[in-house]
Amino acid sequence: MHSPADPAPATFAPSARSDRGYAEPGICASVSRMSATTHTDRLSLSCLDDLPRDLFIAGKWSAADDRRQLTSLRPSTAETLTTVAHAGVTDVARSVAAAGAAGRPGSRWHRMSPAARSRMLHRIGDLILENADRLALLDCLDNGKPVRVARAGDVPAAAAVFHYMAGWPGRLNGENASIYTGSPERHLALTVPEPVGVVAAIVPWNFPLYMAAAKVAPALAAGCTVVLKPAEQTPLSALALAQLTQQAGLPPGVLNVLTGDAATGAALAAHPGVDKVTFTGSTEVGRSIVRGAAVDFRRVTLELGGKSPNIVFGDADLRQAIDGAAHAIFYNQGETCVAGSRLYVQRPVFDEVVAGIRERAAAIRIGDGLDRDTEMGPLISAEHRARVLSYLDSARTGGARVTGGEVPDSPGFFCAPAVVTDADPQAPVVREEVFGPVLVAQPFDTVQEAVALANDSPYGLAAGVFTRDLGLAHQVGRRLRAGTVWINSWHVLDPALPFGGMRGSGWGREMGKAGVDAFLETKTLINDLGNRSWGPTSASK
Repeated sequence: MHSPADPAPATFAPSARSDRGYAEPGICASVSRMSATTHTDRLSLSCLDDLPRDLFIAGKWSAADDRRQLTSLRPSTAETLTTVAHAGVTDVARSVAAAGAAGRPGSRWHRMSPAARSRMLHRIGDLILENADRLALLDCLDNGKPVRVARAGDVPAAAAVFHYMAGWPGRLNGENASIYTGSPERHLALTVPEPVGVVAAIVPWNFPLYMAAAKVAPALAAGCTVVLKPAEQTPLSALALAQLTQQAGLPPGVLNVLTGDAATGAALAAHPGVDKVTFTGSTEVGRSIVRGAAVDFRRVTLELGGKSPNIVFGDADLRQAIDGAAHAIFYNQGETCVAGSRLYVQRPVFDEVVAGIRERAAAIRIGDGLDRDTEMGPLISAEHRARVLSYLDSARTGGARVTGGEVPDSPGFFCAPAVVTDADPQAPVVREEVFGPVLVAQPFDTVQEAVALANDSPYGLAAGVFTRDLGLAHQVGRRLRAGTVWINSWHVLDPALPFGGMRGSGWGREMGKAGVDAFLETKTLINDLGNRSWGPTSASK
């Protein structure tokens, strides 16, 4: 890897620290020291040079019908990064029509063999890896996350989704179903999986490229067509993904990309030509999508908010637990639905664990994501930072102890990680999703108390247990109301494993076989073969 002073082009191979997402004590400077961006000018946003800023509809790039533009800010500097097309209602209609035509019976996509579809998906995954540096830069500039974290995590994960999903088209088989009440000689019954149709995929800003891949790849594996709506704050890597699908030879209209704001997403989700909506975002918006879908009973998959509990028992490897708890909440600036934002520690080790996490938080180096020493980038926007800080202010007013949470004196939307103790259990910082680097810690005494505290939430996306007793871990894990439970780990996800939440954290599952099934309808075909009588000479005729 080149040093910042080296004039050669920068590369962003993952470092030993990049896949952890937080700093080891003594390695990094205090959060009060902002990291320099000495090689930012050398990069000079070159990754934007050949990136289209228009809408991608029916395999072509076009401006919005009303020529509106959407401004994308760079969170590290609060400056304008670029502008892209701002899709309106007529653009939504064009994209849905293009997706409908591309998936119509007799179309090229509809006639494509499972083998050809598999090769197409695998090729897209390969192209993501071949363009990894550029894609990591786009998400770094657009979202603010450290480029080396995007390069080591987000980009390979997006490619892995396409590679994994490439194995499914040839395995989507129906079955020969025996008739229960009729004659098996007279009736031939088959089940046939069919794509649900046109999919509206609406993704958030925290993992722009990965979340686009997580929606698009399984839908394409199932044979659907897609209209992808990236978050208004982070549209760039979705446009780059559209370029790569063009390069891979995906038929026109199979993937369409609409950049725009919340109104664009609402118009897309409500369009009568959409057969399924898959959405990741806030619980509030998820509810509105469900209400709209109820009008014509369209299919919905929702991955919504979280307030994930992390339980540390007294017998745990405390060094591992401290590392894991810090990683659970501070990874990706805490801007992740599965962030381990509620920490419950058995009382005898509570002070030691909290002190260790505070030490980790104080050692994290905050700065521009282009700096390879940066371990935590800015939050996504000024508005979001103000929201995160309001939770900390409310906690202090309520008598809680808050360490960290400072705002460095620098451009951009930076916020130091914070640890909150002694908070009222009903305080907003304890009950609500902050979606930032804010950890709330509370002691417990018994196993029953820990489970009750963990389950006392309207959410149910993820949870964690740290203990050396695997029997205890599994028993507690079975009692936690969460779609994913990590044991002595956190943020371990894989395309083969189903992912989703319970209660206010959403409906359905993504990834794995369940993630592909979510884009399929099952049709039953029943053929009456007749009831002919075979005579003694029939076989010789």
